[in-house]
Amino acid sequence: MNPPLVEVLDLTHTYPDGTEAVRGVSLCIRHGESVAVVGANGAGKSTLLLHLNGSLIPQNGTVRIGDYPLAKATLADIRRTVGMIFQDPDDQLFMPTVAEDVAFGPLNLGLPPDEVERRVTAALHRVGAAHLRDRPPYKLSGGEKRLAAIATVLVMAPDILIMDEPSSSLDPRARRTLIELLAGFHHTTIIATHDLDLVLDLCTRTIVLREGRIMADGPTRDIFADEQLLAVSHLEKPLRLQACPVCGRDAES
Repeated sequence: MNPPLVEVLDLTHTYPDGTEAVRGVSLCIRHGESVAVVGANGAGKSTLLLHLNGSLIPQNGTVRIGDYPLAKATLADIRRTVGMIFQDPDDQLFMPTVAEDVAFGPLNLGLPPDEVERRVTAALHRVGAAHLRDRPPYKLSGGEKRLAAIATVLVMAPDILIMDEPSSSLDPRARRTLIELLAGFHHTTIIATHDLDLVLDLCTRTIVLREGRIMADGPTRDIFADEQLLAVSHLEKPLRLQACPVCGRDAES
């Protein structure tokens, strides 16, 4: 079996106000897995993800990405491996135009202008946002900002793609584009989301967090079939697994 690409051991994190966001989390994720992290608001999903790209450094416990233990000295190596799409796209968009935002990372790698332009054009096309390239980010809708933020990460060709609420603010067509895009990403994907139908489409494995602890970790279909687990974790089945209120049949039946 391949060694873990992401390894978290007994990770804890407490914010300055005393909130214990992550409490003794341990997990392993291997190359090629598509993993969902789900839970109610405040369960610790975003805090966990912020440790996986070095936005947060472990207070206690360890995080390892490939060959690199997470520490200040290894941040550059880890961020070349991990691409993260934050919950708020405004955290990633700060240049005068979308194209300049998408070009920012490749330019900082020292790539030649022709290669940067090729990557920018390809990334914007992949997310269906080529028409936004000359627009200022502050004039975009929430969904358009989301697509632009995704392009800023895809342009770097990361081995691990981490996404925090990626379908938030997307209309149905943009959401479908996102699902098709992620379905074609053949590396490792970690998605924190409330969109459990998206999880059903994309993730073969699901980790359930509650109050900063892992409640369950297993095949997605098994997790969503456990009604007691979902109830105690303040989650509901994906819509298409819920019974029709008229005929009583599941939407997939």
